[in-house]
Amino acid sequence: MTTSTDHVERNGVNITQLTQTVGAIQGEPSIAEFRFRATTSWQGGGRSRTEIGGFYGAGGEDTTRTAPFTLVGDEPPVLLGGNSGPNAVEVVLHSLTSCLTVGFVYNAAARGITVRSLDFDIEGELDLHAFLGLSDDTRPGYQHIAIEYHVDADVSDEQIDELCNYVQRTSPVLDIVRNPGRGHRRTQTLTTPARPDVPSSGRAVSRVMSREPRGRCSCSHACDREGPDIAPGVVDARLPA
Repeated sequence: MTTSTDHVERNGVNITQLTQTVGAIQGEPSIAEFRFRATTSWQGGGRSRTEIGGFYGAGGEDTTRTAPFTLVGDEPPVLLGGNSGPNAVEVVLHSLTSCLTVGFVYNAAARGITVRSLDFDIEGELDLHAFLGLSDDTRPGYQHIAIEYHVDADVSDEQIDELCNYVQRTSPVLDIVRNPGRGHRRTQTLTTPARPDVPSSGRAVSRVMSREPRGRCSCSHACDREGPDIAPGVVDARLPA
């Protein structure tokens, strides 16, 4: 893909390059195919070390990273760990809000929306019975995830409302968390259904991502996905006075 030396920037995003990337993918769909990789090594006890380096995308291997990123995972003492890093389910929360941040800021920039601030609060509830082999009925993963957005942007309630919904529909990590994936050898995909439901009142716009009981997805689009349950999360988009 070629990029222009002259560019327009908003929210720290190169809009010229973003537009060129979208155009390139429309002209050559295979450019959109990416493969990300990681290597994890056990370090003793509950500690692990993961390296993330190169990836395949835009038609070839990426060479922009001169050294791998290193992530350390551990458990708190109450879970027999050494507290040298966040545990895996905490990293999932980071991954989700990080993905939503990118989606919100990039799409806002493309729509001409200036974002002055964007913050998330996220909390997940998990029952250890399944992980410890004490129950076959309890889900091993998160049973409830609640998310709050706090947004300061130069647009109306309706524009924030539409943007929040669009970001939720197109977030790769949110899709991984709430929807069943296709089977693939040597892989397993986390599954959690959800449907955005968006009430609005006054200058503070609240959004609720509601979830249906086990066994039926409640996505905003029609589907027949099966999956476990997940609890309501709130999206609080605060507009400037």
